[in-house]
Amino acid sequence: MCGIAGAYFWNGVTAAGAESCVNRMKDALRHRGPDGEGVWSTETADGGAVALAHTRLAIIDRSAEAAQPMNSLGCPSWIVYNGETYNFASLRDELQTPGAPFRSRSDTEVVLRAYQRWGLASFERLRGMFAFGLWDATNARLVLARDRLGIKPLYYFVGDRFVLFASEVRALLASGLVPRVLDREGLWHYLGYQSLPAPRTLVEGVRMLAPATWLAVDRRGETTSGQYWNLLNAADANRDDAGADESRARLRALLRDAVASHLVSDVPVAAFLSGGIDSSAVVALMREAGTVPRTFCIGFREQAFDEGTYAREVAAAFGCEHTDIVLEENDLLRLLPEALAAMDQPSGDGVNSYVIARAVRSRGIAVALSGLGGDEFFGGYPSFARLERLVGPARVWGRSPAAVRRAAASVVRTLGRGAITASKAAAAIESDGSLTSLFPITRQILSPAQRCRLLPPSWAALAALADPYAGRLAEAFERSHDTGVLARVSFAEAGTYMHDVLLRDADQMSMAHALEVRVPLLDHLLVEHVMALPDERKRPGKLPKRLLVENLGVGLPPAIINRPKRGFTLPFDVWMRGRLRAFCEHRLGPERLERRGLFRVNALRQLWSAFLAGSRQVSWSRVWILVALDDWLERTQVQAAD
Repeated sequence: MCGIAGAYFWNGVTAAGAESCVNRMKDALRHRGPDGEGVWSTETADGGAVALAHTRLAIIDRSAEAAQPMNSLGCPSWIVYNGETYNFASLRDELQTPGAPFRSRSDTEVVLRAYQRWGLASFERLRGMFAFGLWDATNARLVLARDRLGIKPLYYFVGDRFVLFASEVRALLASGLVPRVLDREGLWHYLGYQSLPAPRTLVEGVRMLAPATWLAVDRRGETTSGQYWNLLNAADANRDDAGADESRARLRALLRDAVASHLVSDVPVAAFLSGGIDSSAVVALMREAGTVPRTFCIGFREQAFDEGTYAREVAAAFGCEHTDIVLEENDLLRLLPEALAAMDQPSGDGVNSYVIARAVRSRGIAVALSGLGGDEFFGGYPSFARLERLVGPARVWGRSPAAVRRAAASVVRTLGRGAITASKAAAAIESDGSLTSLFPITRQILSPAQRCRLLPPSWAALAALADPYAGRLAEAFERSHDTGVLARVSFAEAGTYMHDVLLRDADQMSMAHALEVRVPLLDHLLVEHVMALPDERKRPGKLPKRLLVENLGVGLPPAIINRPKRGFTLPFDVWMRGRLRAFCEHRLGPERLERRGLFRVNALRQLWSAFLAGSRQVSWSRVWILVALDDWLERTQVQAAD
């Protein structure tokens, strides 16, 4: 795992000029790769220049031969690569050529040679998590590509006769070529969803490359792009009439293979273990693969937030080498400024990921497996059952006149007195009843009306913006008519909250400590199979995540299966009214957020006062997203245009 950056100029910039720019970007990515760094540059035949930079976290082939930027014998192109390609050994065998041996044992060189052999079609052959930039010398073009589910990030900026790319937005800003202008539409969506719905960011003109997508820029500055995989299309293609027994055997084999493939490494691989079903399943499969799992659990003195008992039970059941890391309240409060500073883009979540990544890396671990993805594809969220129950009746109600729906929603809001659940219920009643309109409501932090009350009148036009998630889902579902409701919810969760919050937080918070986090439950072969299964095999029945629990091939302790679902959370609600109060008030107050002119001062103050008073209308997360936003604005000096 690494940090990558690059620039392609077709405006007369020299190689030295391009390298100087990319060096500044590289310096901003040092935290991602403490094991080495490198820069390569060249001038192009048409009077331009290209430069690539890399900061290295050495995991597979730790030798100097695997350093980047990299080229290969018989291959004139160069690559900077961030990620892991788990099937690189089999691809390497296929790509062996007499007279042009591989220089390294790395997966990076395999990816480069695969592109040299198969071009853009090579991306379909890669199994893993990756983001890379490649200078295609044969065709004089810069090619960017990203893995199927968007596990690894890649941002880019197209300027006046140049393009930049990097693993993080902060590196693009460090180039000195990206204006530090706030994207107003990005801010609107951030307030709605506690993160930035891709491809937009909070910096005007900076975009995130979409998952399963490539982008090419040629010598004339013309861009072309394409999508090489689609989750719903893959599910449709994998749908078959196999019986239940055959399907279970296939799923069991895919689960075992996914975890086994993610254990390939030249350094020890550990696992996060919360004691929940997903992380416990990963640990069980590690043991079945012949590994003695080294597991880590973050614990707290406060029993309401501690999961150590469950984690220890799983560790004992599978013979793990287990470490409990107990954090005191003082430790967590001390780490909060560091965690905020690690945010490449602000987020309403992520502090928990920062804490556990820091603790695990401090024990000398560079790779850890996570159970991320289990909730999205094995039905772990309440949204699966709720939306399946709602979709049928809501479609009928959605055909009612809009005036009737608005009137009914108004009654619910009045009776609910602004409570969060009542506000979301009212929004659902007011919608057209489709899954594409209902799902985004389940993930909203602030409704459009609440955002309008916070923002100044001059920003009112933002309320007319189409919801980015609703539009994306509608377009996807229109192309896939036979997908079940549960598979559609999986698609929605994976492309929104998982991609834009969980995966982004996992990357920026783990790489702040140069810790590689792998997510075997997001192996694309496994995901394709699960998505293709009929809904009746996914419903939980008497078991939560029945599809996962029944097909592991090994039994989890009953206490783990039947425990109440609880995420890894920190007691922000208590802290923000207590020891974090001054911290928050400073960032929300007249010296910071109030003076930026982005929000109505009275509305900010009313929001904070309502939270302190324990109002049902204001959860801690609705205030915390503003604290995180101010911290990011202060660090980056990004400002709204006049």
